[in-house]
Amino acid sequence: MTDLVLPPDTNYHGTIFGGNVMAYVDKVASIVAMRHSRAMVVTASSDSLDFISPIKTGEAICLEGFITYTRKTSMEVYVKVEAENLLTGEKRLTATSYLTFVALDSEGKPTNVPSVIPETEEEKWHYEGALERFDQRNKRRQARKERLSQSD
Repeated sequence: MTDLVLPPDTNYHGTIFGGNVMAYVDKVASIVAMRHSRAMVVTASSDSLDFISPIKTGEAICLEGFITYTRKTSMEVYVKVEAENLLTGEKRLTATSYLTFVALDSEGKPTNVPSVIPETEEEKWHYEGALERFDQRNKRRQARKERLSQSD
């Protein structure tokens, strides 16, 4: 997905609002998850959104995502965000993100998804780290549940 960053999209620094980047990331990741599962999906987790460099007014924001790993009903999606200077063609990495989506059937219940087979070196690298990210996600979720149960 590519879009032009215009003045209404930016803050007083002349760079795109982080919330706008987050919305783009979620939209692209949703499309990737739906294409893979051929089902409706919901965002289950947004593990990280690491901002690396700003995108300025007049540059293009370019997003690319792919499935890194699947479980029974869930999919981990990686989204890479780049800025492109449309006059020079120069591109630079501006953000990266991992999100998890769950596929839903027509009744809104989780449904099985196809497995993923990494092909490129980049896909293999993300695939190999997926179980560690899955474990970190579960630990974080469990710690949050424990904290909430102690405060009741």
